Amino acid sequence: MEAFEAILTRRSTRKYTDVVPEKELIEKVIEAGRYAPSGHNNQTTHFMIFTDKAVLDELAGLVQAEFAKMDKTDDMYISLQRCIVASKRGSFVFHYGAPVFIAVSNKKGYGNAMADSACALENMMIAANALDLGSCWINQLHWLDENEVIRSFMLKHGLNDDETITGGLIVGYPAEGLPNRTMTERRGNPVTWAD
Repeated sequence: MEAFEAILTRRSTRKYTDVVPEKELIEKVIEAGRYAPSGHNNQTTHFMIFTDKAVLDELAGLVQAEFAKMDKTDDMYISLQRCIVASKRGSFVFHYGAPVFIAVSNKKGYGNAMADSACALENMMIAANALDLGSCWINQLHWLDENEVIRSFMLKHGLNDDETITGGLIVGYPAEGLPNRTMTERRGNPVTWAD
């Protein structure tokens, strides 16, 4: 797939088979993230890959339990409100049942932590699309980065003390076969030429 096509046809996938993609495909997705630009070429974005179903199930249970303890407020992101409501109902699975979860972190206090991680996550989503894999950006662990329970779990599984969770990505084979590549009309993201 040509690069521009991979960018324009990338869509989020939220329904997956339980088949873990071949390790070589996961490695290609990670490599795309590792080659993303970073401020002053710092290369401090850290990728933690979860493919063990028992570990993912444990993490999903912890995430649901911690969101269920929160109170929904009107000033929260709508997505965060939905996580809390679904968690209180006991029906929230932050990774949509995808067989691969890639947690992304970066250095605490580093001014480009989010930007560098965002570039890496975007590269990985485009690579996944080009490899006929579905993917979706996941924010829940970033929102729970300061939560003691989640932080303890992540430290046990590779997060370093001096890192903050900046995002995540789920990857897998879409339940519907190939990823949905229907291009959607752009109704936002205005463009201004300042000539």
